[in-house]
Formats: sequence, structure tokens, C-alpha cells
Amino acid sequence: MPKIPRDISGRELIKLLNKKYGYQAERETGSHIRLKSLYKGIEHKITIPDHDEIKIGTLNNILKDISAYLEISKEALVLELF
Repeated sequence: MPKIPRDISGRELIKLLNKKYGYQAERETGSHIRLKSLYKGIEHKITIPDHDEIKIGTLNNILKDISAYLEISKEALVLELF
């Protein structure tokens, strides 16, 4: 399995998700940013923490949620994004 980066910021992840899967910032509340995508024709929303480094457990859960929406494995998603 490819390594999940341990030093990625919330803003960097948002840029990657926007570029690859069309996630757009919908709103920002405090230190969290709500994203929305219509990539598969169905609306998908996810919240990304706007931190300098996202904790690995949080990032893992975000990637699991996105891979379930895209109907691909988490490993394939990590390879495509990073």
C-alpha cells in the first residue's frame, strides 16, 4: 500500500481534491472548510480541517469517505492524489 503523506495541510489537500475531483469550497466555519463535489453526478460533501498538518487518523478517514464516494479503493485514491 502506498504511504499516506504525514505532513499535508488542509489547504494542500483541498487544492488536490479540487484539481482531481472538482471539490469546491462551500463554506468555512472556524478552522474547518466544507467541500462539495458533483464528480459522479451525485452531490458529495466533506469537511476538511484547515490545519497546518492534518492528523493521520483524520486524513485516513477523509480518504476512506472520498474513496467510498468515488467507488475506488483507498490505495488507488492515494496513488492518484499524491
